[in-house]
Amino acid sequence: SPDEGWQVYTSAQAPDGKCLCTAVIPVQGSCSRDLRSHQLRQLMEKVQNISQSMEVLDLRTYRDLQYVRNTESLMKGLDSRLKVAAESQKSLNAKSFQELKDKMTELLPLLPVLDQYKSDTRLIVHLKEEVRNLSGSLLAIQEEMGAYDYEELQQRVLVLEARLHACMQKLGCGKLTGVSNPITIRASGSRFGSWMTDTMTPSADSRVWYMDGYYKGRRVLEFRTLNDFVTGQNFVQHLLPHPWAGTGHVVFNGSLYYNKYQSNIAVKYHFRSRSVLVQRSLAGAGYNNTFPYSWGGFSDIDFMVDENGLWAVYTTNQNAGNIVVSRVDPQTLEVLRSWDTGYPKRSAGESFMICGTLYVTNSHLAGAKIYFAYYTNTSSYEYTDIPFHNQYSHISMLDYNPRERVLYTWNNGHQVIYNVTLFHVIKTSGEL
Repeated sequence: SPDEGWQVYTSAQAPDGKCLCTAVIPVQGSCSRDLRSHQLRQLMEKVQNISQSMEVLDLRTYRDLQYVRNTESLMKGLDSRLKVAAESQKSLNAKSFQELKDKMTELLPLLPVLDQYKSDTRLIVHLKEEVRNLSGSLLAIQEEMGAYDYEELQQRVLVLEARLHACMQKLGCGKLTGVSNPITIRASGSRFGSWMTDTMTPSADSRVWYMDGYYKGRRVLEFRTLNDFVTGQNFVQHLLPHPWAGTGHVVFNGSLYYNKYQSNIAVKYHFRSRSVLVQRSLAGAGYNNTFPYSWGGFSDIDFMVDENGLWAVYTTNQNAGNIVVSRVDPQTLEVLRSWDTGYPKRSAGESFMICGTLYVTNSHLAGAKIYFAYYTNTSSYEYTDIPFHNQYSHISMLDYNPRERVLYTWNNGHQVIYNVTLFHVIKTSGEL
């Protein structure tokens, strides 16, 4: 009914670049009985079963072929000995006969291998039949979809696009409920570092910035596209006038925000003009491993960007080492407002901001999870239990990109991303 709320879970981007928007809608709107949906589910199950069977076949074939290759020379030797014995039976004494028997014994394990080949042959026949069935099912669905003419399909697409746009407009911000499995983009650099895309520019701008190391570094590589970054090609180099400390850098609207080495000074470096536009001290902020994350690495000051703008996460002596979240003016680097989260920074593995909420992991090592959330809009916190798969066992950088709605991480010399799932409850005034 129009009064019923929609529960919407979103994950901004799939590995192939497509936008994901998954909704849990009222039961009255369920499409589970749709014939094509049912057919597609069946097809997906069949494809999965076939893929698994093919993997098993491939493994067995590889193993058995290795065994056959190993027994090939043995069979050739046995064949020549049998020929000699057949031509001159007098030469077949007791010792020679025993040697023949021993070689035959060595070949006996080949029998179950051959039996397995017979079984696999039957499985291949079955798989061929399944593929034929799949082709027929796909043909049937194609014919069914072909019942609509092009103009009608185009009109339906336009309507769906309008509804999706309205849905996305209503989504806005949400609460983090899940993080996907890691997607490794590249393995490069040292154990510590940071990489990122701009958090604000249009989606057509897909430049990637890469900063290897956690202190005294000045060299920033700018790759033209993500694909160039993966292949290590088409990049320009920026040499910063001041070295950086830590890995908590962020690129926001064409500028790099970072912590100047051996200071609590925030620096805004503009890439196009290759110059520092502004720098300002964060009053009282610890630096030089006074209040780092649990992994150390001069990670005292961590810059972040979310849907609400630029943030700095750090701590001070006045806050007794607890994490401070400060909203920062991106033009002047002035602190607009600060919150004391009450969470000890040295106990945090890493942290990131989404929709004005600071999420903190309890470790930078394997077994980490997103353990704590602080909500700046209500100045309140809660302990969470969101699984976080730390594939390479040492995270030294973790940042959220609101434009792409993904997490960027530097994990033990690997550049990795995670998709996020945000939870929304939306009251609608009618059908979306």
